[in-house]
Amino acid sequence: MAGIKYDHVWKRFGDFAALKDLNIEINDQEFLVLVGPSGCGKTTALRCLAGLEEITDGNILIGDRVVNDVPPKDRDIAMVFQSYALYPHMSVYDNMAFGLKLRKTPKPEIDRRVKEAAEMLKIGHLLDRKPKALSGGQRQRVALGRAIVRNPAVFLMDEPLSNLDAKLRVETRAEISKLHQRLKTTFIYVTHDQTEALTMGTRIAVMKDGVLQQLDTPQHLYDHPVNMFVAGFIGSPSMNFLEATLNRVDGGVVADFGSFQLPVPAAQVEAIADHIGMSVVFGIRPEDVHDAHYVPRGVNESARLNANVTVVEPLGSEVFAFLENGGKEVVGRFDPRSAARVGTSIEVVVDMAKMHIFDRDSEKALI
Repeated sequence: MAGIKYDHVWKRFGDFAALKDLNIEINDQEFLVLVGPSGCGKTTALRCLAGLEEITDGNILIGDRVVNDVPPKDRDIAMVFQSYALYPHMSVYDNMAFGLKLRKTPKPEIDRRVKEAAEMLKIGHLLDRKPKALSGGQRQRVALGRAIVRNPAVFLMDEPLSNLDAKLRVETRAEISKLHQRLKTTFIYVTHDQTEALTMGTRIAVMKDGVLQQLDTPQHLYDHPVNMFVAGFIGSPSMNFLEATLNRVDGGVVADFGSFQLPVPAAQVEAIADHIGMSVVFGIRPEDVHDAHYVPRGVNESARLNANVTVVEPLGSEVFAFLENGGKEVVGRFDPRSAARVGTSIEVVVDMAKMHIFDRDSEKALI
């Protein structure tokens, strides 16, 4: 078992910096998710840890050992790739056993480990089959099994679910989480899917352009994003962003959007005091925009406005309503009983206790 540390790690490809002064400490037995859009550096960070890429500067530690110059085979890690990378001419058993045979592990030990891992992943009945006779989900389980049998200190997973269909992704996601709980090993998981990140990670590292933006627990990341990028990337549908001006009105402060105003809660005024009279970016999540007829308990209903409904997406358990007022567009996540219809006007309530305010230039959160 081992913790991991990226200590001021840089990775350059010529003049391009894929990782810029990356600092992350990953605790022993933690499930850390690296998330961000394509090209943000998350896979490069994983490959540097695995030893598949040499870092340009800084140190990577596994436990107390600096592994910068340690070959991949000696780092005590196992990696599951986006592609299953199974040997097509070998059976499932031989695919899972191959790494152990290379290490000259005794045959009885190989047999025990392979069968234990196969039962854990519910592929015990598939051990004699070739990969071409397996479904995508079964092949992914074989790839996981091949990693499990090695009993590594660290599991590295690079978008292992991206080739699966939606239903199978949900099922396999749960299986990997159970696997982590059972093995009690350090997992580092790379994905561009923020839903996977939120549901699986003990903590989440959000990356952009090779720079770590925020490292926190899923809920804290969701509730308290440090900037507009994190706020917009985490959550589905993503946060609504609107340009507004903060003005004093009748002893209070409002966010003025031109065609309508919303009152800023008194508890938030101190945090934004330096920006009163200035343009800012106002953020509100779709789940905090409600049909006025179906407002959840505990929500202050004073922030109301009328909006035109431009698109409605019924999902059974909820309704996504796309709303417009004075050229400002937002998405609301409504109760399924909502009467919102395209081409009609509807009164909505905005839960201002959940609002976010960002500096227009730096895009940093003010609240």
